[in-house]
Amino acid sequence: MNEADATELRRLRWRCRRGMRELDQLLERYLDRCWLEAGFVERGVFLRLLESEDDKLWRWFLGYDTPPDVELAHLVERIRALPH
Repeated sequence: MNEADATELRRLRWRCRRGMRELDQLLERYLDRCWLEAGFVERGVFLRLLESEDDKLWRWFLGYDTPPDVELAHLVERIRALPH
């Protein structure tokens, strides 16, 4: 990992801090396991996911609602399926 990637990961890790430990863990798990290998499009979808409100994220990750955007819905499911 080069310095630019490390700096970006630190910035994103800060953006993943939502005030709910469970959300923090889900989002950071994606960063740790998938971000570096993710393509340009998937990274863009993750950045859009980070723009979502916490209550919506919580409902999506618990399966109570589905994001209206198909790309967001796919990424939410991918993150939910990551092993603990």
